[in-house]
Amino acid sequence: MDEIKVEVPAKFKDLVDGIEKMSVLDLNELVKLLEKKFGVSAAAVAVAAPAGAVAAGEEKTSFNVELTDGGANKIAVIKVVKEALGLGLKEAKDMVDGAPIMMKEGMKKEEADAIKKKIEEAGGKITLK
Repeated sequence: MDEIKVEVPAKFKDLVDGIEKMSVLDLNELVKLLEKKFGVSAAAVAVAAPAGAVAAGEEKTSFNVELTDGGANKIAVIKVVKEALGLGLKEAKDMVDGAPIMMKEGMKKEEADAIKKKIEEAGGKITLK
């Protein structure tokens, strides 16, 4: 599992450090204690958000990749688009020539970032939406 880097404010550092050192059983006990103490439920919070809504601070999980510019070195960009999307040469060329164009929708962040990096290295421009 990849560790997510989160900057912890100084006022919470000791508390977060203490929680990081706790076992899963201790964390479970702590959550139950906090639920009783404050009269809340961790499960109720997850259900409260409307389906499809992205709450403030929540990370977006689905991205649309738009080729905004084929760049000066279109041949290199065409090769990357062809490889990344599994297209034929003509389809990839038409896509690059038709920029700005939506390349692919509903991609995971890692996949979208990988395509963006490859196309930008080849000289094209990508916008993640």
